[in-house]
Amino acid sequence: MHAFDWTVMCAYFGLMVLIGWWSHRRVGDVKDFFTAGGRMPWWLAGISHHMSGYSAVLFVAYAGVAYTTGITVYFWGFASIGVGVGIGSWLFAARWNRLRSRFGVASPLEYLARRYNVATQQALAWSGSLLKVADIAAKWFAVATLLNVFAGIDYNLGILITGVITLVYCTIGGLWADALTELGQFVIQGAAALVMIVVVLHKLGGISALWTMWGDLPASHLHPATSQYTTVFLLVYVLVKTLEYNGGMWNLAQRYMAAPSASEARRGARLSAALYLFWPIVLMFPMFAAPLLIPGLDNPNNSYAVMATTFLPHGLIGLVLAGIFSHTMAMVSSDANAISAVITRDMIPVLSARARHWTRRQGLKAARVTTVVFVLLTMAVATQAENLGGVLQIVVNWVAALMGPISVPLLLGMLPRFRTCGPRAALVSWASGLIAYALVYYVFDTSQTWLVATPVLVSLALYAGLGLLLPEPSEATEDVLARLSGVGDDPSGPPHASEESPVRA
Repeated sequence: MHAFDWTVMCAYFGLMVLIGWWSHRRVGDVKDFFTAGGRMPWWLAGISHHMSGYSAVLFVAYAGVAYTTGITVYFWGFASIGVGVGIGSWLFAARWNRLRSRFGVASPLEYLARRYNVATQQALAWSGSLLKVADIAAKWFAVATLLNVFAGIDYNLGILITGVITLVYCTIGGLWADALTELGQFVIQGAAALVMIVVVLHKLGGISALWTMWGDLPASHLHPATSQYTTVFLLVYVLVKTLEYNGGMWNLAQRYMAAPSASEARRGARLSAALYLFWPIVLMFPMFAAPLLIPGLDNPNNSYAVMATTFLPHGLIGLVLAGIFSHTMAMVSSDANAISAVITRDMIPVLSARARHWTRRQGLKAARVTTVVFVLLTMAVATQAENLGGVLQIVVNWVAALMGPISVPLLLGMLPRFRTCGPRAALVSWASGLIAYALVYYVFDTSQTWLVATPVLVSLALYAGLGLLLPEPSEATEDVLARLSGVGDDPSGPPHASEESPVRA
């Protein structure tokens, strides 16, 4: 890359760090650090939710799928999320917000100790944390891949650069820093996306290529479903993404919790859903056009980076790379904040009686130390990502497949329809889903569709079935569900006074 490109990149990184330092003043305790004190405007919560949901994997693995198979990746990769978040705006967004306002929780898993028991909470906390290590490692490796193609930087050095910069601002400023940097990243990403579209349209002969290009692509590139990414796979992905993007991916639950009220959380969710349906089309248009502009690539995963370095002038290459960085830094910083919340609020207090009595200052220090350790661990694992199967293997075959068993008890436990599902249903459905995954992944030779579908469907069936056949009613469950139901909500007023955390109750 040219010196001008590096200048743009350094300016971007410097802006992210400055926002982190500014946000530091808004963080007084762990609840500010993890949920922004419930003061985040709905529009910022919505943009933050959207930006936290996808990463540089889009510009590597998904760009490769777009290059080889066409528009199917939009339907199962992003339209499924838009539909899922839209469903969540009705079912889950307000409930997550009431968990903060009515129970005073700062972690998405804190309420599980009261809804089920501590054993269930710990099972989901440990398994979910380990899964997120692999997930974030894939994101670091995707960014390192792009840095290698753009600038020839060694993979491990690329992981180190992006990891350290992300670590600085998310550790200093907490969720406020995450959300504000995500807002800035959304603007930068938009500028970079428009630049790429203009360049691609110029190469294709003008603005008319927006509607004429499709006839020049292979016919198979225009099918929403393919032999590998089938209609069943798409429908299963809608289910998985509904669970994942409404709280199964814990960092996204925090965006709902950070809004001032339940109604504001719903508005933020609807904004995010709309962005997921529209914005990926803008980002992916150059990817769909890539086979026409750079045919015959040996590694389709490099298609977006090759187009950028081939067609863009100096300076704009740096802008596009900064836009790509924005995805991963947004997702990883928000993930780190959420995992730190779970470890600090849910896991350490169970292991250490002393941690249950931390002062505000001690709790905030523990949150920052936990964030540092977690991010460093993911960076270490990222150096081995290629040995673990690569980016798409981790994101689809691991994370998407395993997210269901962890998410089912967490999310369905909020809904009155599942009030008779107790600890037994939660633990059996969780464990059986993981066992089902191990069987279809390591024992049986199944398609990718059933690899993703089997764990979540097994968990759903057992959770609902055990709740029906072996009900476990309890007063604690009824109390939780009643408080999450919305009775007494004041959409225009301040949030309810916080209560003692369920973990410490």
